[in-house]
Amino acid sequence: MSSKLFIIFSLLIILINNSLLEAQVEPREGASLDKIAAIVGDEIIMQSDVDGQLYFMAQYDKSVNVNDESLKKKILESMIDQLLLVNKAKLDSIVVSEEEVNQRMELHLQTEISRFGSERRVEQVYGMSIARIKNDIKEKIQQNLLVQTLVAKQFSDIKVSQKEVEEFYNANVDSIPMLPPSAEMYHIVKKVKASNDLKKETYEFAKLVRDSILKGGSFSDYAKRYSSDPGTANIGGDLGWFEKGKLFPEFEKAAFALSTNELSMPVETPFGFHIIQTIEKKADAIKTRHILFKVGSSNSDVDYAINSLKEIKKRVLNGEDFETLAKEVSEDKDTRGFGGFIGKVPLSEITGEVRKMVDSIGVGGISDPLPYKTEQTEPSYHIVFVKKMIQEHKANLKDDSKEIEIMATEFKKRKLYSKWLESLRKELYWEIKN
Repeated sequence: MSSKLFIIFSLLIILINNSLLEAQVEPREGASLDKIAAIVGDEIIMQSDVDGQLYFMAQYDKSVNVNDESLKKKILESMIDQLLLVNKAKLDSIVVSEEEVNQRMELHLQTEISRFGSERRVEQVYGMSIARIKNDIKEKIQQNLLVQTLVAKQFSDIKVSQKEVEEFYNANVDSIPMLPPSAEMYHIVKKVKASNDLKKETYEFAKLVRDSILKGGSFSDYAKRYSSDPGTANIGGDLGWFEKGKLFPEFEKAAFALSTNELSMPVETPFGFHIIQTIEKKADAIKTRHILFKVGSSNSDVDYAINSLKEIKKRVLNGEDFETLAKEVSEDKDTRGFGGFIGKVPLSEITGEVRKMVDSIGVGGISDPLPYKTEQTEPSYHIVFVKKMIQEHKANLKDDSKEIEIMATEFKKRKLYSKWLESLRKELYWEIKN
């Protein structure tokens, strides 16, 4: 892959994975009327969509030429691939929840607010109100989540053999980059799990709210007052229409079982307890609203997680192996199988309190329990083990086998991903319009 193509590929991947959404671009003076660029399944890609992506890329890379026809073609091909993946996700009954979409939408907006300084400035940049921005980006975020879930399902279990690692290294030894000064770090994670008592309290409170609504209270008012769903609370909990298979199974089963305007008892999903009201329903779709009651964590739940980590730290200090314990007791699924291996983290990327921690415990040291931020719903804590400090050097199989294994795995995934896309292009309908 040429360096230019790699830059283009990287930018497009960033757009998809981080839900970066194309900026609102005013039509250029003298621009022709919009036209259909491609059809993918029952979705249409307009030429303005392609131009919007190109202008958005130009904001991040000033070397991008917005009149580059070959680049427009690559962007269109990427957008076709994205919609093919969306269609495949739907065919495979991949589901993302309304709550997850709303959480990502809020995260995106908060990122934009931090980037531009205020909500008002974001509205100026996008040329529309925050409410309108939410409405416009919601479908895009849902599509991105569908694709991410589908790709993870397809490729998350891909592994490489020792032979494949060696073959990759030998074939790419000249292009493998220098590794910067870094700290090899491991961790053990414990999630703060709500106790049964706290769950019961949340359930009972949800029942009280339900009773108040049944006695004549306004569902919308109670949603605005109590719902923990940031995407729907201000609009009275309205979720709109959803096809079957698009909501959590527990939520969907309860919603379809309700008569029109009937209220459910509190229904538990991974996000908490919901009071559901079915507004309208068809055989294969339903319109609902809900009030979400998240199950928080008490001080005792936090203390339990912290004390568990303190006991694990004692076991290591008494001679047990940190990596073995991580495989047995860590609750971080992404690192547990690798003995809690976080990575060889470049020292330039370790800043603030984390850098102070690394400097204070030194090589072979284990931190006290620290808050650990994840994308999961539960707050977490972890202890960190600094195994060694590494000077800048050329990656080699002896000292950097894990890093090279990761590179080889990603290389293998990219090859399989390309073949998979080729098969989807033969399997599913798409057409470029002239």
